[in-house]
Amino acid sequence: MNDGHSPATTPGRAGSLDALFDGYRRFRAEAWPELQRRFERLAQGQSPKVMVIGCSDSRVDPQQILGAAPGQLFVLRNVAALVPPYAPDQAHHGASAAVEFAVRVLQVHRIVVLGHAGCGGVKALFQGAPAEASDFVVSWMDIADEARAKVDASLDWDERERLAEQACAEVTVANLMTFPWVRERVEDGSLAISAMHFGVANGCLRCRDDARGVWCDVPTE
Repeated sequence: MNDGHSPATTPGRAGSLDALFDGYRRFRAEAWPELQRRFERLAQGQSPKVMVIGCSDSRVDPQQILGAAPGQLFVLRNVAALVPPYAPDQAHHGASAAVEFAVRVLQVHRIVVLGHAGCGGVKALFQGAPAEASDFVVSWMDIADEARAKVDASLDWDERERLAEQACAEVTVANLMTFPWVRERVEDGSLAISAMHFGVANGCLRCRDDARGVWCDVPTE
């Protein structure tokens, strides 16, 4: 019996269990018949060739943006798509653990660091975090502190924002190279790392050309 106070109704329709279950039913009715055989194979194990380190932002789904099927991407999502430098100690390192599993166990061939437009974490780094995000967000964004020096503070925020987001992605790439088993595989050619940036409003993907040190639009054709 629903008394009007169940978890399914109290958060409002969009965040209710009913809405989530409706989505699951659509998945079963529309997507599952086509995907069933793939998932049956995936149940035997995964072997993705690409790891994507993306932001937790609800607007930026790496699988959707890159047109990937289930099982093709090993995805880590956190605030601002950051990875801290290599620091093997007894602290809890969720991001580093995911990188270790992808690189050393799954033996992925490429890591993509996917930043995006309008990133709240990057805004917190450059403009300060909301008071409600002071327990963890501020210290987490300190990982990208050096990105501040890469962006001209005299620019308007709209222009600085994109440069700041790209700079944070570059910090993650640099931090990945502090992991000895990442650097070893990059140097022997068995692993590549790419920094990308997705424009939420225009749907455009940019990729850093490391050889030239510039960011370029990815062609759509």
